[in-house]
Amino acid sequence: MSSVLYVCVRPERSAADAEHRSFSRGLGLGMLDRIDLLHASLETVEWQQYDGFVIGGSPFNVTDAVKSDYQQAVEHDLERIATRALDGETTALFTCYGIGVVTRMLGGTVDTTQPEQASATRITLTEAGLADPLFGPGGQDLSVFTAHKESARETPPGAVLLATNAACRVQAYRVGDHLYATQFHPEASPQDFADRMAVYRASGYFDPAQYDATERAVLSASVDGDDLLARFPRLLGG
Repeated sequence: MSSVLYVCVRPERSAADAEHRSFSRGLGLGMLDRIDLLHASLETVEWQQYDGFVIGGSPFNVTDAVKSDYQQAVEHDLERIATRALDGETTALFTCYGIGVVTRMLGGTVDTTQPEQASATRITLTEAGLADPLFGPGGQDLSVFTAHKESARETPPGAVLLATNAACRVQAYRVGDHLYATQFHPEASPQDFADRMAVYRASGYFDPAQYDATERAVLSASVDGDDLLARFPRLLGG
């Protein structure tokens, strides 16, 4: 069976633990190995042995004007995983913050002109998305959770746009056959996302005065992320 490593880049332990459980469920894996890059570098695990990587979100932003040493170290390690996927030596799925790291690495522009408040949103697959083995089987339109302050301004050099919507042009792309990046959160169920909102209530992802209404909307949403994630292990060929 193929092995997958969950890469955590969240400082908040409760949110990190919950995200790990979300990815484990979505991938359909009883056990999902984990590394927290804020507490350990890639060198602390035999990361080259893994067939696949899933990279979670973070309150960090690529566009942060000032970055701590550990944020810079996190971004360096994420770039190493992306490089390995670009070389075809593994398969990686970067989400939210991770799409910014990959976009910058590819020479694209990350800025704050297309933010999305915490909510479920509809994304539309491109022709390339419909033909993609990870995205295509889900149909032309998907419902997903999103919450971000920055995004890729356009598809970076060498990448193929897979999904888009009016609020944020670059919702997902693929580079080569082994590197995927999404602006949205495929792992989160409605309850997962509502629990995450409680952790980041004052972090600028939604109006705190509208917390109750936002939570109700999130909990009543139906999303397709688990279906997408369940297909990821099948790409690994193990």
